[in-house]
Amino acid sequence: MKIHEYQGKALLKEFNIPIQDGFLIEDAKDARETIKKTQNTFNSEAVIVKAQIHAGGRGKAGGVKYCPSTDIAEQTAIDLMGKTLVTHQTGPEGKEVKKIFITEALDIEKEYYVAITLDRSREKNVIMVSPEGGVDIEKVAEETPDKIFKVWIEPNYGLRTFQIQELVNGLGLDKSIHKETIQFFKNLYSCYESLDCTLLEVNPLVLTEEGKIIALDSKLDFDNNALYKHPQIADMRDPDEEDPTELEASKYNLNYIKLDGNVGCMVNGAGLAMATMDIIKLSGGEPANFLDVGGAANVDTIKNGFKIILSDKNVKAILINIFGGIVRCDRVANGVVQAIEEMKLDFPIVVRLEGTNAIEAKKILDNSNVSVTSANSMEDAASKVVNLALRS
Repeated sequence: MKIHEYQGKALLKEFNIPIQDGFLIEDAKDARETIKKTQNTFNSEAVIVKAQIHAGGRGKAGGVKYCPSTDIAEQTAIDLMGKTLVTHQTGPEGKEVKKIFITEALDIEKEYYVAITLDRSREKNVIMVSPEGGVDIEKVAEETPDKIFKVWIEPNYGLRTFQIQELVNGLGLDKSIHKETIQFFKNLYSCYESLDCTLLEVNPLVLTEEGKIIALDSKLDFDNNALYKHPQIADMRDPDEEDPTELEASKYNLNYIKLDGNVGCMVNGAGLAMATMDIIKLSGGEPANFLDVGGAANVDTIKNGFKIILSDKNVKAILINIFGGIVRCDRVANGVVQAIEEMKLDFPIVVRLEGTNAIEAKKILDNSNVSVTSANSMEDAASKVVNLALRS
């Protein structure tokens, strides 16, 4: 799950991490009052107006503006509210700005990059830093990867002081601020671990002209499977920032991700779902979605899966690929038939069932009154569904 910058900063603050603070606007009519409040709180005429969307690259897209006066800040906020920002992370459709964060303006001497995430290849958390932070960190990673320094954290020991020293050295910070920087990294890693983050990124981390280290921005992503431990974070979810179809699927406990193809997929198990999408592509087709129905492939789950898949008007055919381990294939077949009958579906559907009672399941499908095409293997299923999609 993703959250906004202002929410991430509030969490960082709880871990005694110095942040660029401010106040939120959700209605343009509150802009002037909030700007005045920010100016008075931080004793500065200048403020920063920051669009709040779940995407990076806001600055380049015009979503972060330095405003030297109240009038300029107010007009900037009014212009931004309701605007669609298009960044390299939003796609061409962009995201509408519905919230704006008015923050203090800081005198910045240097910008840095800091991030913590899980390195799956090493099965360890990794902290990455660079002395070249700011809007072009992707360019730094591509062109000068030697300017990105990494340390991997041993799970049994946690973040060690000598590792923090390596990070501080990598950033090239003056010795006069080493003590507070070491504490910054300790608090940052504590935040990452305590809140079950999958990503904690500060870009940029800045050194002010007063010699203070401050998180100018924040990006926190969380493990959805751990949200039950953090109800205060779960409450930060912003439905306006999520794909409405993916949000609807989550209500039915379906794992759905929309893609750009025309072959709908309904599969049980993430691994099988990935393999299904791969074989569709190998057969010349393009998957329209990732949809994992989990272990309960019953009639209600299948009906909900159909509703989600068919909400995408690009879908021309559907492949149901179920492995009957815990759930028996004959029960799945009966569920498919019942779901199609109840929904009165007249749509190209290919079904491949493998596992317990697979032979009985194929007989149920072949002898039913619904229009489905049964398949004997994944290759057979992929070939049939791609051909049906091309003909539709």
